[in-house]
Amino acid sequence: VPVDGSHWLSMREVLDMLQQKGHDVVVVAPEVSLQIKPSKTFTMKMYPVPFTQEEMDRVFKGSIMDLFEEGSFLERVFRQYQQAKKTSALFLATCTHLIRNKELIRYLEESKF
Repeated sequence: VPVDGSHWLSMREVLDMLQQKGHDVVVVAPEVSLQIKPSKTFTMKMYPVPFTQEEMDRVFKGSIMDLFEEGSFLERVFRQYQQAKKTSALFLATCTHLIRNKELIRYLEESKF
């Protein structure tokens, strides 16, 4: 169960190596993500989340753009705090919808994931 972004990019190399050594690799990921995409080297098990790709992209783009905005130190810290809350809310929703997805959890239990 990868974490999106740079964590996934590092994990991807490990998964490719495991597959080359003959392992069956299953990746559990939300339908909406920054970097996690299907591949021929592993099986994807995806689950729905309550936000769109556009909403996720907007939150992350807003975080980056905020770094270049003018303002006092306190204003900039407050804006970064607000962006961090938005990002955390997305990741929390991603985790919550995974553990509440009974069908996927049943699959994982039955396959001894």
